[in-house]
Amino acid sequence: MSPRATTCGVELVVVDRGFDAADDWIAERARGGDVVVTGDIPLAARCLESGARVLGTDGRPFTEESIGAALGSRALNAELRERGVLGGGPRALSEKDRSKFSSRLDQFVQAGLREHAS
Repeated sequence: MSPRATTCGVELVVVDRGFDAADDWIAERARGGDVVVTGDIPLAARCLESGARVLGTDGRPFTEESIGAALGSRALNAELRERGVLGGGPRALSEKDRSKFSSRLDQFVQAGLREHAS
């Protein structure tokens, strides 16, 4: 792993190369009160297990109640893509998605700050 660089409260961390190395780094450090933003459903599941709040890039929160269905849909879609039934990637984000993401991110960060303060 290379050295860390911190500027204005933002830390850049470069992890070793390797399959899921970045996901592993994030999941191993996610804790209650933390906010993780990801479109990666397996990473979302791992971070939820650690007590972190997890927000999808489209503004949809991942929760203990919703993660099982999200993992199932991901597996089904992967199977359909392999069979050539389903193509393409995720849909483009709309302005509504961006607005929802911004609002939910603010809610998650404020909740995390309150949790860390207590």
